[in-house]
Amino acid sequence: MPDLGDYAIEVLSAYAVSILLIGVLIWLSWRRYAKVRASLEKVEKNG
Repeated sequence: MPDLGDYAIEVLSAYAVSILLIGVLIWLSWRRYAKVRASLEKVEKNG
């Protein structure tokens, strides 16, 4: 890991926030995918 000097806390916290936000976006996308898929399967079953 490179030496971040005086800005280590700011840089590492920015990385942590970015990773957290990407994780939240992936989770929301996956949840929406599951919901839409279940809805589509229900429509196809009753269709």
